[in-house]
Amino acid sequence: MNMAPIALHGLPKRLVDDHLIEAQDLEVATSSAKTAKISLVQYLCEKKLVSDRAIGNSAAKEFGIPIYALEHHSPDSVPKDLIDNKLLKKHKVMPLVQRGNRLFVAIADPTDHRALNEIQFQTGVAVEPVLALYSSITEALDQWLEDNADKDMGEVLGTLDDVHLDDLDMEAIDEDDTGSSDTGSEDEAPIVRFINKMLIDAIKLGASDIHFEPYEKSYRVRFRVDGILREMAKPPPNLAQRLAARLKVMSRMDISERRIPQDGRVKLKLSKNKSIDFRVNTLPLQFGEKIVLRILDASSAKLGIDALGYEEDQKAMYMDALARPQGMILVTGPTGSGKTVSLYTGLNILNTAERNISTAEDPIEINMDGINQTQINMRVGLSFAEALRAFLRQDPDIVMVGEIRDLETAEIAIKAAQTGHLVLSTLHTNSAPETLTRLLNMGVPSFNVATSVNLIIAQRLGRKLCSLCREPFDDVPDNVLSEEGFDDIGIDKSQFTIFKAVGCAQCTNGYKGRVGVYETLKISPAISKIIMEGGSSLNILEAALGEGFRTLRASALRKAAQGQISIEEANRITKD
Repeated sequence: MNMAPIALHGLPKRLVDDHLIEAQDLEVATSSAKTAKISLVQYLCEKKLVSDRAIGNSAAKEFGIPIYALEHHSPDSVPKDLIDNKLLKKHKVMPLVQRGNRLFVAIADPTDHRALNEIQFQTGVAVEPVLALYSSITEALDQWLEDNADKDMGEVLGTLDDVHLDDLDMEAIDEDDTGSSDTGSEDEAPIVRFINKMLIDAIKLGASDIHFEPYEKSYRVRFRVDGILREMAKPPPNLAQRLAARLKVMSRMDISERRIPQDGRVKLKLSKNKSIDFRVNTLPLQFGEKIVLRILDASSAKLGIDALGYEEDQKAMYMDALARPQGMILVTGPTGSGKTVSLYTGLNILNTAERNISTAEDPIEINMDGINQTQINMRVGLSFAEALRAFLRQDPDIVMVGEIRDLETAEIAIKAAQTGHLVLSTLHTNSAPETLTRLLNMGVPSFNVATSVNLIIAQRLGRKLCSLCREPFDDVPDNVLSEEGFDDIGIDKSQFTIFKAVGCAQCTNGYKGRVGVYETLKISPAISKIIMEGGSSLNILEAALGEGFRTLRASALRKAAQGQISIEEANRITKD
């Protein structure tokens, strides 16, 4: 039966008239965009069905207005804090300037009334759309949000330059109320100042961990910055016990107990609205106690998926898996590879008033409003499996399990994924295909694995090249690029430049910050069949590669080709 002709008008009609897309394909795209609750232009651009330049040209003709060049717009004129960042990222619009009671915003589709109305409702001012290319808007928006986040943090850290090191605002986070209240070492001003200085310096440098390490004839303090440990101070070794006592007092531990490991937490208040938690752990050594503080910054969970380094196809897979009502998403990688941030980013996307989200964590690294977080406590019998059983009796929509460590936890998590719940969790494996065989080796039936797991993300963190001092490698021979694997990354070798680390006053040995490197394995029918037939991880990898799967190695080399990381860094994090 022939379908009735599609009634087109406005920009969609112009796109068809300009032969950019067939009418039938446009109807499907329109329906899919509505389902995804995004604009048609955003859908067409993200799915690469029509180029944003072609859409922009058609929109300019349709509405008789020029395309605004966002790259020439001054960021100083952008109104700050007028529109909620979530709304900007949701609709992919960029505020430009406010003149009186009118707010001008860059938008790829000036007829996107839903976006314009929501912005007008939130701001209470009239909204004037300005036509711009979708890619220009997303780039400008990401840069603006990142710059503002850095500026906000910079303002907070700037106030720490003059802070009195004797009197930082800190409080212990007492989880079990078993710590000693002995505060005998708190009056030791030099020790207090030294430790406070170490905390402040670590935050300023963006460190993830602080290591206090005693040896027979020396003592050192090291920071882990961008994944690499750096020695920062060498206090006299005879201060080892006093330093340990101060750190244990801060985090409400028993200062008289030096024979067994202890755990604690402490909160450092940087300003009225900004604080950072430290997770503290002690370990008895031959010559004292090593104490490690992990810095937990809640803002890292709210970066947004665009800031994590996913490529467009990988991001689309993750977003599609998050949008499903049930099934399992597994994130895998070694300790310190960014698994927690990936999971929290997904939870932050899902965190709405309509959903009941529960997590079982060991430990709870970042507190998130709107999410029910449970701290695992093996001393009282509260394991991951017990927490999961309790969750399933509390009408959950989404469950996050910090780690699947045993068969019991795996079986309950998979049962939840099969009975209408979305489950997120982690495993410690080296690659996405190996994760499936790890579940099978635990004893999970192959049918359950094949029918419950939707997506597996394996990841690493690579140090980003400093954009201020990186230098291009001149005339890298093709055979060298081929030996490294650049033939298999999907980018023509003539289209990219390889950069090397140099080093300047603004970075550390040529690197500044880190970026995620990912492989995303979607469980297709073909891969499900291999799992149920008892295939190995090599069989799964071969089938996945045939479906366009990109390995961690290929993803790292693509980051090198894009100038984000060096070949040395790609080799450090992915080469066998």
